[in-house]
Amino acid sequence: MFSKNALKGQRILVTGGGSGLGKEMSRHFLKHGSEVVICGRRESVLEDTAKELTDETGGTISYFPLDIRDSLAIESSVEELFNEKPITGLVNNAAGNFISRTKDLSPNGFNAIASIVFHGTFYITNAVGKKWIENNQKGSIISILATWVWTGSPYVIPSAMSKSGINAMTKSLAVEWGQHGIRLNAIAPGPFPTEGAWSRLMPQTGDSKKDENVTSQYMNIPLQRAGEMNELGNLATFLMADGCEYLTGQTIAIDGAQYLSSSGTFANLNSLSDEDWDNIRDSIKKSNEKDKKQRSV
Repeated sequence: MFSKNALKGQRILVTGGGSGLGKEMSRHFLKHGSEVVICGRRESVLEDTAKELTDETGGTISYFPLDIRDSLAIESSVEELFNEKPITGLVNNAAGNFISRTKDLSPNGFNAIASIVFHGTFYITNAVGKKWIENNQKGSIISILATWVWTGSPYVIPSAMSKSGINAMTKSLAVEWGQHGIRLNAIAPGPFPTEGAWSRLMPQTGDSKKDENVTSQYMNIPLQRAGEMNELGNLATFLMADGCEYLTGQTIAIDGAQYLSSSGTFANLNSLSDEDWDNIRDSIKKSNEKDKKQRSV
């Protein structure tokens, strides 16, 4: 779809780039000539991904551990990154999410998501943007959102609120920073199954019939399928490419028209019982414990 040199000369930072959508976009950027830097909390995962993508693409990829909830760590890391070699693009991909009835959410549960998706995304966007302005350098920022920035969605309230805030940030900074040649856009993906997200958003209830109902959300998609990673990569590459420099302040859905035909991604969970929610909570807890063992920051 693109020339293999479509992103030649670029250096793109991808948060949460060690796995999931971040890893797939990084792969796509490398295949099209960009240098890539990935960061995240699990250094061993970053290392494995960097090696895998280097061997696969022959491109240049580096990594560093970072907890984007830590504003001081972000300022220090971004300073070091620019001293080494300025980046030309940023992908705000790092996120957290899990399904829960809102009445069951604790303040810590809410903050666990908001501190990453809302605060962390702003911290790193502002740190990178300030360096570009200081250096009189143009740049491009892509934030990974969700279609519930338009529809809302039950059972993922912390994420829906936080991503809606980043949607507003995208539009606002597109205007404020446009004079500096800095573009901001966002992608709102529909279902693109990844292990990390799916273990928290589509956990097993313990009831095979209900599990079937939950995972049958693809039937709500007019195209009747989940997204393919290369399709997301194509859109991200397009938004980063030089030929797209007049497009800014936009959030683009890539969901097979799902959000146009439904009332929110998780509206179908209304039928779950208290026992189902207890099983889901246990499943998410096990997934979180596995993830924490791999974190280095």
